[in-house]
Amino acid sequence: MADTADFFPYQSYRKNQKEMLDAVEKTAEENGILLIDAPTGSGKSSVIASLLAKANGRKILVAVRTISQLQIFIRELELIRHKKQPGLKFVYLIGKGNMCPLGGFGDVYRRCEGVKAFTTALMQQRADRGTFDPSTDKQILDQIRKQDKEHPLICPYFVNSRVFIQSEEGGRRMIPSPELKRKSDMVQKQIVRPAELLGFAGRVCPYDLMLSAARGADVVICNYYHLFNDDIREQLYVNLQCEEKNVMLLLDEAHNLGDVIQTIQSIKIRETDIEAAANEIASLRDKVRGSEAVRHVLPRIAEFMDGLRRSNEAEDWFDPTIFNRFIIKGSLYEKPEAMLEDIISIKEAMRDRGIEKGEYRESAIEKLCEFLIRLYRSSTDPSFLTVYSKDDESLVLEVRNIDPANCLQELVSKHSAAILISGTLSPVESYRKYYFGQMPVRTISLANSFPKENRLVLGTRDITTAFSKRQNPENTQAIQEYILAFARLPGNVAIYFPSYQLQSRFAEAVISKIRTKQVFVEPRESDEANEALKEFISLPEKHKSGILFAVCGGKWSEGLDYRGDQLTAALVIGFPLAPFTPVRRMVNSYYKRKFGVEGEFIAYTLPAINKSMQALGRVLRTEKDRGVLILGDQRFLDPEIFGGISPWMQDELIECDVDTVKDMLKKWVS
Repeated sequence: MADTADFFPYQSYRKNQKEMLDAVEKTAEENGILLIDAPTGSGKSSVIASLLAKANGRKILVAVRTISQLQIFIRELELIRHKKQPGLKFVYLIGKGNMCPLGGFGDVYRRCEGVKAFTTALMQQRADRGTFDPSTDKQILDQIRKQDKEHPLICPYFVNSRVFIQSEEGGRRMIPSPELKRKSDMVQKQIVRPAELLGFAGRVCPYDLMLSAARGADVVICNYYHLFNDDIREQLYVNLQCEEKNVMLLLDEAHNLGDVIQTIQSIKIRETDIEAAANEIASLRDKVRGSEAVRHVLPRIAEFMDGLRRSNEAEDWFDPTIFNRFIIKGSLYEKPEAMLEDIISIKEAMRDRGIEKGEYRESAIEKLCEFLIRLYRSSTDPSFLTVYSKDDESLVLEVRNIDPANCLQELVSKHSAAILISGTLSPVESYRKYYFGQMPVRTISLANSFPKENRLVLGTRDITTAFSKRQNPENTQAIQEYILAFARLPGNVAIYFPSYQLQSRFAEAVISKIRTKQVFVEPRESDEANEALKEFISLPEKHKSGILFAVCGGKWSEGLDYRGDQLTAALVIGFPLAPFTPVRRMVNSYYKRKFGVEGEFIAYTLPAINKSMQALGRVLRTEKDRGVLILGDQRFLDPEIFGGISPWMQDELIECDVDTVKDMLKKWVS
């Protein structure tokens, strides 16, 4: 029977790596669940070797958050194929938005569905006339040339991806074209990187190409949404022609799973959505059953939202039962269920009409329908909260998922085995409880494998951004002194704050005193942030250095791979707790009821610890990197919070104050 050594492509194991791989082997053999907390440099991506060793015919699905993480697994699998297993087949699937070469507006998944349905019908019609290869059919090609590029009805790439054959039963069957099959066989055995995929696919559909290749692959790498969006996952498994019970999961960056699932499970509507829905229904008057009755309900929703706008709270809970009672009062409906039935009929009519017109976007009615369905369910499901918030003078209603556990537990239970890995899954027992409750789950937490002498870990005992001390002059002055001392370190450095407000406040106070580094302040807009970050990273090769003023959990704190001199030190100023709103109080209460005393730590403190660890984790990315890590808030030394940071940091952390930190940093440099 195979073991990890048959797939492990390196000559030796890193420190503690063998222990991790053995645990993965055992979990795969026993169809279990394993959480791995392993710092950068532990060789986490090599767990794929252990899964391959124990696959026994099962497919492996690797879910990643970013393209850069996808590239890591591509490199790992190519190394295994080159050094150990020449016959290994693996492919990747990224979002259709990055893979679809067809033009047009609207949601790319909906556009694909609608265009493919129309194209298939046309191809079958022409096959009835004897054209079994649609890519050579003159009528189809003429229609493709004449179609509106902004509202396409026919996909030329799908046309080139399918042919018809005569079945033994006497009918016809549509199968992959020879070109698609040839290229899908090739892509299983050679690397075609995401940036090269459109060129490689050429005339055939790139997504169809990779999906076809995935059916025969040993490993499929995909983004989170392929796995955690129920509709996309269901379609994926239909196309893969396999059942979930025959698939093992490897979930990368597992500390993000809670936020990802909650985002997918939540839905928002704005006042503008209600106005748009009213206009859409007006266009359907007398054409769809119930449209007139629903039209009279919409002003009641707008009236309810207007009442909430007068609240003094920026964010708060609203009662879904009162909402349902309010909007059907005086209408033709006695119960919300009857209204939902009519709205579902209207939604389906709007969707069909959009596809007929080549307008592949989500209608306001569809969005409203999904919101009302989830709101109705929330009245009996405590893992969802109905929330309102004020956003730039606009009121937003949201059905917010506050607990990803049910979704995650249901998902992994359907699969053969599940391995969750992260460099910041600490304390791993808290994550086990948060994600899986009482389910039988193994955990493992590894020490830092990088040389200890290459890092300096400090914790400040004399500053805080706690609200009670924000206006304290001595505290403010001390924070500024820490920043200026930190700014004198050589190379690129970064300072992370709990909010944009605090970032701006301290950046404005100290920028004029920083003369040896180019200063970058994280903007709110993504495009500006990306351009500034490129410039920051390029400074070392120009023999220059910079300082980032950034936000924990922001655009410059997670998922970025700063190598070598690109970032040599990080300082987290403050403990990035979420604002303690009435909604946050309700979330904490939910988790206290679920987990007792530890509930508030899991719901409120743990996310703040993870944001801090993610920010500091940008510094030491390779074994040769040297760096300084500073936890700049006395709350990090509180026993509960201190016990939540990575164990290796607990062992190495040196307490300091504003009088001693300067000497410590000078000694580090010398």
